[in-house]
Amino acid sequence: MGYDVAVIGGGAAGLSAALVLARSRRQVVIIDSGEPRNMAAETTHGFLTRDGATPAEMLTLGTTEALRYGAQLLTGRVVDIDVADGGFAVETATGQVITARSVVLATGLRDELPTIPGVREQWGKGVLHCPYCHGYEVRGEPLAVLGGANRMFSVHQASLVRQWSDDVTFFPREIDLSGDERRRLSARGIRVVEEDVVQVVVRDGELRGVEVESGQVIPRRVIFVGPCFSPRDELLTRLRCAVGDDGWVAVDATGRTSVPGVWAAGNVVDSPAQLIHAAAAGSKAAVAVNHYLLEQDIESSLMIAG
Repeated sequence: MGYDVAVIGGGAAGLSAALVLARSRRQVVIIDSGEPRNMAAETTHGFLTRDGATPAEMLTLGTTEALRYGAQLLTGRVVDIDVADGGFAVETATGQVITARSVVLATGLRDELPTIPGVREQWGKGVLHCPYCHGYEVRGEPLAVLGGANRMFSVHQASLVRQWSDDVTFFPREIDLSGDERRRLSARGIRVVEEDVVQVVVRDGELRGVEVESGQVIPRRVIFVGPCFSPRDELLTRLRCAVGDDGWVAVDATGRTSVPGVWAAGNVVDSPAQLIHAAAAGSKAAVAVNHYLLEQDIESSLMIAG
C-alpha cells in the first residue's frame, strides 16, 4: 500500500482527520476536488478562534497545518474506490490510482434549493440556511423564511429565526400548515403569507424582498431556506457500506462504516453538522483509524516474529 490513509475531501472534516493522522506519523494523502460546500458564504462563524474567517482562509490554514506534518495533497476528483490487496485502490478522474490501507470519506453534501428565481443567485449572501452560522449578522433585520420540500426543517426554522429578529415572515409555499403549527407560529409573533412566491427581488446585487403571486413585494433583508440535503455518498455506497433507515450511510460514533477500513466524517453522514462539528468528527475518525492501523501493525509484527 502506498499510504496508510487516503482522505477523500479537503474540507473541515477531511483536513482535521489528515492533521491528526499526520501527527500520528501515518502516511496520509488528501485528495480534494476543490468544491467545498460553504464556499458561497462570505464568512464563517461559530468556529472557536476563527470566527469571521472566510471559507478560503479556513481551508488555507487547515491545509497548511496538515501539510506541515507530512500529509500530501492531491488535487482531483475521486471516481472510484475498490477493495484491493488488504487495502483500497483509489482512482481519480485522470486515471491515477492511489493505494492506501484505509480511507476516510469526507465528501460533504449538496444543498438542493427551492427553484425560485433569485434563490440560487443569492445563496450565501442574501439567502442563507443556518441561523447559528449567520443569524447574529442579520439580527434585528426584516427576515423571511421560505418553506420547501424539507417540511419539518422549514417549519422549525421559521420559529427558530424569530430568535434573531422580531420581524419574521414565513412563506409556507407548498406546506399545508396544521392548526397547531399556525398557533405556534402566531405565538412567536411570526407573520404567515400564504401566497405563492414568484421570485426573490434583487437590486444592485442586494436582496430587497419577496414577490408573491399578487405582484406585491414584501420587503425583506435576508431570506432563510431549508434545503433538501443530498449526501455526496456515491463512493460509500459503491463500496457497499450499509445504509440506515433514513437512507444515509450508517456509521458509529467514530464514523466507522460497515466496511472494515472505511470511515466517513462530516456532512456526508451528518446533515446538521456545522463547520466545527465536522472538524471534530474528522478528529474522532482519525483516532479510530489510527487504532485500526495499529492493530494491523501488531498482527503483522506477530506474523513476522513467527
